Order: sequence, then C-alpha cells, then structure tokens
Amino acid sequence: QVQLVESGGGLVQPGGSLRLSCAASGSFARLYVMGWYRQAPGKQRELVATITDSDVTNYQDSVKGRFTISTDNAKKTVYLEMNILGPEDTAVYYCYVNAKRRWSDWRNYDYWGQGTQVAVSS
Repeated sequence: QVQLVESGGGLVQPGGSLRLSCAASGSFARLYVMGWYRQAPGKQRELVATITDSDVTNYQDSVKGRFTISTDNAKKTVYLEMNILGPEDTAVYYCYVNAKRRWSDWRNYDYWGQGTQVAVSS
C-alpha cells in the first residue's frame, strides 16, 4: 500500500504563489506516475499536472507557464509550485500516484491523498 501525505495548501491573494508537497510512503515496488488533480465546488475532478518516473511532465493547458511539477531525488515526494494564482485555481488539490505494489503484480494501482484546500481570494 501507498500512503500519501499532502501539505502546503492555504489562502492566498490573487497573483500570489503556493507550493504543495506530497510524500509517498509504505510498501511498494515502484512509483510510475505522481501528480496533482483538483476539484472545485460543483465541478468534476480534473488533472492539473503529472510527472513520470522518467521526468516526463504533463500539464493542464490553463496552468502551463504558471505551475511547475517536480519530484525529489528519491522520487517519493512530488511538489507543485503554483504561481500567478487566480480565483479559478481555488479547489481542493489531490495528490495522485500510480504504483506497482509488488514486482509480481500484473497491474499498477492508483492512490489518492486526502486533499488540501487552496483558496485564492482578496
């Protein structure tokens, strides 16, 4: 199993910045994809950004140029640097991991964090 612990959410003024962190722990063979999704009130959960174990990144169009996803050297912590935040970025942000629990598993598994609130308001 993979446990995900998120931190870094909060209230920020428009144009401000926040950095989210998500640390993965537990027993697993390999983390293949780490990333962030978000869900605003009344809306479906949407992809924000992902990064693979080969450092290939993918961003939602609306955050390109403003958000940066990265991992630590051990590739067990994923970060989301968010700049030039606007009210449209207000949402609960969820950490996501796609992992293989054991090398003998025939499939990978998805894991989600509990979510951290990001609110952008003056």
